Amino acid sequence: MAADARASGRHETEEERADRKWGELIQEVRVAQTGVQILFGFLLTVVFTPRYTQLQHADKLIYIVTVALGASATGALVGPVAFHRLVSGLHIKPQTVQWASRVTFVGLILLLATMTAALLLVLRVATDAPFVPYLVGAVLAWYLMCWFVLPCWARVRFAGHRHK
Repeated sequence: MAADARASGRHETEEERADRKWGELIQEVRVAQTGVQILFGFLLTVVFTPRYTQLQHADKLIYIVTVALGASATGALVGPVAFHRLVSGLHIKPQTVQWASRVTFVGLILLLATMTAALLLVLRVATDAPFVPYLVGAVLAWYLMCWFVLPCWARVRFAGHRHK
């Protein structure tokens, strides 16, 4: 038995671990894909509304950036499925999981940027209040806390307990 299998607390081969991690990754991607696809679909319709022509230049620029971010996030979060499909049967599942995980992480960062930009656009159009950038900054801080800070803290805090 490999030392890393014993250290993980699981008795699985590298292929079994790759299968498990792939299943977990695909479940995570499904959740993120749903959100990004709904948001991206909504963003695509905005340009066809009568109100779009009335937007200020800065708001149109924010919209264009937001759509580009949404398209990029969609590509990254669908990427693992295409990756798996194209390399399926080549017996490189551990490497596939590793690369698909990286692409998914990039997709999450792009989703974070898309959601933040969309929120900025909506709040700028809804109100010209001076607090909008601060509110968007607060929501961004919340996203960062939930998506990255707490998981990183948990990794540092609890990863050492596993080996004791």
